[in-house]
Amino acid sequence: MHLTDTRLICALLNIKPDDLKTDRNLLGQLLETYIFQELQKYIGWQDSAFDVYHFRNKDKVEVDFILRNGNYITGIEVKASASIQMNDFKGLIKLRDSIGDKFIKGVVFYDGESILSFGDRLFTIPYGAFLLK
Repeated sequence: MHLTDTRLICALLNIKPDDLKTDRNLLGQLLETYIFQELQKYIGWQDSAFDVYHFRNKDKVEVDFILRNGNYITGIEVKASASIQMNDFKGLIKLRDSIGDKFIKGVVFYDGESILSFGDRLFTIPYGAFLLK
C-alpha cells in the first residue's frame, strides 16, 4: 500500500531530512512510494491503458512495479543506492526469463548519474531524471 503524499508520510512518522541521510532503507521506501506516485501520473497521461502490479514469486524474488500494457510488461525496481550491481536485477531477470518477448524492458531507478545498460533489455536510470522537478 502506498500513501499518495511522501511529505505527509514524513510528517506522520516524524521523519526529518537527516533521518533520510542516515537510513538508506527508509529513504528507499519513500523513493519507492514517490516513484509509484509519478507512475500513476504517467499512466494518467497515456492514451492506452496501463495496469500496475507488484511481482513476487514462490522463491520470494520481487519486482517493485510491473507496468502492463495489454500483453506487454515493463518491470521497475527502485534502489536508494548510488551504485548498481547485476544482483539488483535479480527480480527483473527472473521476470524477463519467465515471460520472454512480452517483457519490454527492466529498469532500476537509482541514486546515480548515468543511464546504463546491463544487458538484454535491462537498464539503470537515475531517479533524478525521472522525478518531476
